[in-house]
Amino acid sequence: MVSRNAPFEEIEIGQLPDPVPGPGEVVVDVAAAEANYPDILAIEGRYQIKPPLPFSPGKSAAGRISAVGEGVSTFKTGDFVSVQVEYGAYAEKLRVAAAHCFHAPAGIPAEKAAALGLVYQTAWFALKDRASFKPGEIVLVLGASGGVGVASVQLAKALGARMVIAGVLGAENAKVAREAGADHVIELGDPELRESLRRQVGEFTSGHGVDVVIDPVGGDANAAALRAMAWCGRLVVIGFASGTIPAIKANYLLVKNIAVSGLQWSDYRDRTPERMQEAQREIFALYVGGKIDPMISRVLPLAEFKEALRSLRDGKAQGKIILSVRPS
Repeated sequence: MVSRNAPFEEIEIGQLPDPVPGPGEVVVDVAAAEANYPDILAIEGRYQIKPPLPFSPGKSAAGRISAVGEGVSTFKTGDFVSVQVEYGAYAEKLRVAAAHCFHAPAGIPAEKAAALGLVYQTAWFALKDRASFKPGEIVLVLGASGGVGVASVQLAKALGARMVIAGVLGAENAKVAREAGADHVIELGDPELRESLRRQVGEFTSGHGVDVVIDPVGGDANAAALRAMAWCGRLVVIGFASGTIPAIKANYLLVKNIAVSGLQWSDYRDRTPERMQEAQREIFALYVGGKIDPMISRVLPLAEFKEALRSLRDGKAQGKIILSVRPS
């Protein structure tokens, strides 16, 4: 429970009254929650949306509905769902708008239902809405061993990418990216990245370049990727895991008709919940069809949330870290 904004190491598990659903809401008994880097920012008060104190962090979870509020007709008590929220998922019980719940596929483990939430929706909106991705295109995913990165690699392949190139740091992360389905891997730690990334992309694509860049990294990798883009390429900025917000050089945009856009996932949840439902239905359908499968590197009990966040902060998380709350 976050009663004051502080480093996550100073936050302890606490007790709050059991939530009661209001009109249009349900209460979910959480089985598993997804740990994500923005949770750290929310705890520390550095996220763009600041929850009212006290609050529980966490944006994605899965569990069973235990109570239904007035006016809810799409769900009933006992339904197994995944949920997307601004905060509150690190908890035993979660009150959530019914519009932000999704019927999970029969038999899916709670850990996977949670893992197929936030990062896959982020990747889906980045590819389909912001990048206007088309089957047959070439996609470069930066930070391809992290949660959004793995989801972007898998979804790009599942949606018909001709080639997916992964940008990573180190051999272990390269292995993760290849297991996710990347066709080629580029080392982002190269001291001559500005030249080496464009050269390697040119070799992989026979000089075409990449049509789409998914960038949750920022920094030098962003600038290098911009130089490796094809004519009418689209770069989507998702975050700045490198810690450096890049300055975009507009001359590259002009010369190649390149478009750069940003993605704030929460806006889709709040402004177009019906579009979010569409996204989650397709994500679950791709999972059921064997086209995507979340790579869960660790499952920790909720009490060990600090260890999960520490791995995310230090860049040691490969794929997803899930917090187990109760049996599903």
